[in-house]
Formats: sequence, C-alpha cells, structure tokens
Amino acid sequence: MKTPTSPPQSSELTYVLITPARNEEEFIEKTIISVIKQTIKPLKWIIVSDGSTDRTDEIVKNYLLDHSWIKLVRMPNRAERHFAGKVNAFNAGYKNLKDTKYDVIGNLDADISFDDKEYFEFLLDKFSKNLYLGVAGTPYRQGLFTQYNYNVTRKEHVSGACQLFRKECFDAIGGYIPIKEGAIDLTAVVTARLKGWETETFTEKVCIHHRNMGTAENHILSAMYKSGYGDYRMGVDPLWQLFRSLYQMTRNTPYLFGGVLLLAGYIHAMLIRACN
Repeated sequence: MKTPTSPPQSSELTYVLITPARNEEEFIEKTIISVIKQTIKPLKWIIVSDGSTDRTDEIVKNYLLDHSWIKLVRMPNRAERHFAGKVNAFNAGYKNLKDTKYDVIGNLDADISFDDKEYFEFLLDKFSKNLYLGVAGTPYRQGLFTQYNYNVTRKEHVSGACQLFRKECFDAIGGYIPIKEGAIDLTAVVTARLKGWETETFTEKVCIHHRNMGTAENHILSAMYKSGYGDYRMGVDPLWQLFRSLYQMTRNTPYLFGGVLLLAGYIHAMLIRACN
C-alpha cells in the first residue's frame, strides 16, 4: 500500500464522480444541484445515462454548457435489469477518466442529494488525515429514517449510495465487480479491507436518499439482513453477532424481526462461505 511522505490537505486533494443513471428524471436534478453547490467540486463528473427513456438526458444537458466539468455519456437501452448493469454503466464512465489525474474517485447514485455544501470537503479531509483510508462515506437518510443504527452496526461498511475510494485503493481492488445478484458495494469494501485498506462510514454527516424503496419498515428490515450478511464477510465473531442480534430484538425498532434478519443474513453468508 503506497502512502505519500506528507499528508495533503483536503483542499489539495482532487476527486472525480461517476453517476450511473437509468430513468432518473424525478430526482437527478436534485443530485446535480447538490454537487454544483459543493465547496469543493469534482474535477470531472461523468453521468452515464444507462439506456434512459425518460427526460434524464434532457435534464443533464441543461447543465453541461455552464459546467464544463460535467459530462453526459449515453449507453444503449438494455432489456435485462440486474445489479451488474450498474457496474457496466459505471465502467463506461470510468473510461472517460483515463487521462485525468485525481486522488479520490466516487460512485454517486442519481437519487442522492446533500443539505450540506461541505459534504465532499468533509470526506476529502478524512482521506487527507488518514493515509490508510481506502473507502469512505456517510449514512444516508430516507425520510425520518437513517440507513442503520450505528450503535449496533459496524462502521466499516460504506453505503454504495455515495461511496468514495482513494485511487490507489480502487485500482488495487480492480474496481467494482459486476455481480448480477447485488452486494456490489459490500464486495468492494470487503475486498479493500482484505488488501489492507481501512474503510469507514462517518456518521457526522448524512446524504439524502429520495427514491421510494417501499415502506420505511421494509427498507430497515432489508438493511438489517444486508448488515448481518456483511458482518460475516467482515469477519465478525459468531458469538458477538448473536449478542448483537439479541440486542437488536429487544432494544431497537423494528423489534424482534430486525434482530432475526440480522442473524439470518449472517448465517446465510456463513453457510455459503460468502467471504471466500
């Protein structure tokens, strides 16, 4: 793992963003405005329209003239929908960065916005202060609900909603792996840790998730299952996981089901040896 001889300041670090977008006319303008308002803007922001058939392309084009660092890449429509498609779109954007020198690369979903104008400055500062930090992000909030309860959730996992990588780390893990079944962001984080990088979710700030993911309770239950699955891949001890699940059943909503799904996700990952 390479580190510079002296830590750079956050204002000296540069970053780029890639946003795969498929039919995001309802939310993508919120995302664009949020990034434009940031105190430190990306060197380049590649928005990849993944076969969009709505007004996504039109909305993005409205901002290209006044913001030359934003670029729209168009991909053909595809009939099959799966998580690997998002990686293919990301990679199409990544090809447009081959001649760009930067320190940090981020994957930003097209339905995310920020109330805080210093959101990316904050994360760049974390990279500048910790030379071993490979992946960083924050929780996301949907309505009144934050992604996870971080009193009982490992902060080593970083949500794919807005996931930033030190360039050396991203190169070391070989980028995102196109897995049709999902867990793409989790796989990237686990691979980074296996290669010796630190990964962390910083809870001082949040990003806002706008897309309706079903009822808030269903979203939380899904998050708990994924959290348990990720705990196994992170190497969490089974006894610790059992106590964490019992705590979740009695102390945090949704009672019982959240803890059961937390343990179920862990057991599922253990049975299929998900870390191998």
